[in-house]
Amino acid sequence: MPSMKHFLNTQDWSRADLDALLAQAAVFKRDKLGDALKGRSIALVFFNPSMRTRTSFELGAFQLGGHAVVLQPGKDAWPVEFDLGTVMDGDTEEHIAEVARVLGRYVDLIGVRAFPKFVDWTRDREDLVLKSFAKYSPVPVINMETITHPCQELAHALALQEHFGTSDLRGKKYVLTWTYHPRPLNTAVANSALTIATRLGMDVTLLCPTPEYVLDERYMGWAAQNVAESGGSLAVSHDIDSAYTGADVVYAKSWGALPYFGNWAPEKPIRDQYRHFIVDEAKMALTDNGVFSHCLPLRRNVKATDAVMDSPNCIAIDEAENRLHVQKSVMAALVGRRD
Repeated sequence: MPSMKHFLNTQDWSRADLDALLAQAAVFKRDKLGDALKGRSIALVFFNPSMRTRTSFELGAFQLGGHAVVLQPGKDAWPVEFDLGTVMDGDTEEHIAEVARVLGRYVDLIGVRAFPKFVDWTRDREDLVLKSFAKYSPVPVINMETITHPCQELAHALALQEHFGTSDLRGKKYVLTWTYHPRPLNTAVANSALTIATRLGMDVTLLCPTPEYVLDERYMGWAAQNVAESGGSLAVSHDIDSAYTGADVVYAKSWGALPYFGNWAPEKPIRDQYRHFIVDEAKMALTDNGVFSHCLPLRRNVKATDAVMDSPNCIAIDEAENRLHVQKSVMAALVGRRD
């Protein structure tokens, strides 16, 4: 396992360690109940809502003999301050320096879900909430989605390995396609999909409407590094037909254009021009009998059509199920490192 004790990004973990997590997840999928977390507990700290993440982490801890406590700062827990040197005479009641340390005295693991504020990308890309928990916590911290979503990465990877019947996905043509959404969304899942697809050595195309929708340079850099280390390739395309043609995997996600981050009004008319990026039967017909997936939730007939979602080539439900199993693997691995 890696020298650091947290699960913040897959890029922090070696390929061998990721393979071990995926292999153990497959074991947990076959044998759902165990005692790897017997007598252990995890605090699940949600600054943003969730259905799959909360359910899968709570059940995962339970199925391995552990216990999960859900906290929602600002709702059933005090609002938290993250900046150092702040005079706390506003809405926040306690500082992360105390929150993380105290929780670490109670539990064995801490999971954190905190989306960007969508005001200042320069600040949001620092991932302050997650990094602050990791800084102050005496126990391992798990990223439950901030500006990346590493648990989703593993669930996606496992679903692809299951579909293709092999852990070796090198040579597969992988398309990460932008899709329309009425609102500008977080780039977290797109960042993560790009990261794991290149890490697995696939030939990856990032399909987006214009250069403004290319992902942050950090994650493009990670992808380029992964290509150099794992093989495969990386390309950016704005041509729907050429990107889809011959694809083995199509992964869809919506996100806002980063140049307009915090000033979304001018971005909306640009985004509205590209509703035709919806994943439909005609586009999937260009693939090499390719599979389609999405992290969910998905707006049907906005991001993808009913026919695509209900197709036997859609593995989104398999991917969603795999969240349970890969997160059990992550929790068990992190607890095991502390023993």
